[in-house]
Amino acid sequence: MTLDSRSRSPHAATPLRLIEGDLALVEKRIAEVIRAREPRLTEIADYLINAGGKRVRPAVALLVFRACGGADVTDMVDLSVSLELIHTATLLHDDIIDSSDVRRGKDAAPVRFGIADTLVTGDFLFSRAFQVCGRFEESIVSWAADACVQLTEGEILQGRFRRNTTVTEQDYFEIIARKTASLFAVGTRIAAYLAKLPGAEVDAMETCGREIGVAFQMIDDVLDIDGDPAKTGKRIGTDLVDGNPSLPIVWGLEIPAVRRAFLEENCGAAAIEEALAAVKKSGVASRVREGAVAHAQAATAILDRLPASDFRDAIRALVCDLVDRQL
Repeated sequence: MTLDSRSRSPHAATPLRLIEGDLALVEKRIAEVIRAREPRLTEIADYLINAGGKRVRPAVALLVFRACGGADVTDMVDLSVSLELIHTATLLHDDIIDSSDVRRGKDAAPVRFGIADTLVTGDFLFSRAFQVCGRFEESIVSWAADACVQLTEGEILQGRFRRNTTVTEQDYFEIIARKTASLFAVGTRIAAYLAKLPGAEVDAMETCGREIGVAFQMIDDVLDIDGDPAKTGKRIGTDLVDGNPSLPIVWGLEIPAVRRAFLEENCGAAAIEEALAAVKKSGVASRVREGAVAHAQAATAILDRLPASDFRDAIRALVCDLVDRQL
């Protein structure tokens, strides 16, 4: 099931083409701000930041800014950089928490550089992020800080339900609203605010970003079940191995093989394979994809309130790509 892709502009087939110059400025600025007097920090930060990340959060924020009528992209570039640095810092810390071996097809940073230096680099990136956005007015800094608080709360909430079969669908959506969707939401909120939209429309764009973030995470969860490791850059079944309550797992806990694999620490590869096969057979993954489409449709319905433009069409196309992706 996919989003309606009719009536796209010619630009919609390649939604990022319209902001290629903006994204190039983001890359340049990232390279500047991750430089440190200690080369080790720069090395670790660069290792992950330039390891093939899709820059989805900056792309969504920049497209929304342009679609809302924003012209001078200077401030949005800095704020997009801040969001990407915050996101990267959380990935470094996640790899420590989850004892991940692989990230984006390469050794995870803790494996390559050690836990201590990886942890400090995450702190470094958080500090750089707020150094970049600290020049903005209090409300913008407060929104960014609140998103970071939500990230930490989401991580703790996820930990509470790790290998915990009392986890519910509602718990899952609360976790991803904080861990994943918060950065999307603050990016689109700030984009609309800087484009000088009225307060109600700023709130609406925040909701739009949150819906995009939820859809994005739900598809990530599906790819952990049936994705291609060569394309996703990580092993399949990571959530089961780590005991993380992704939505396919939450919905699949009634299946004995899934329940056993979710509960068992250091579960063997054969049991993980059995559980993944059972989830695929049950049709749960398809249901999650359908749910992701529903959230994406909610986002595009909000986008339709904006004036028609190539930028608005490009956001719609990008959202389509995010929910249709196989990697």
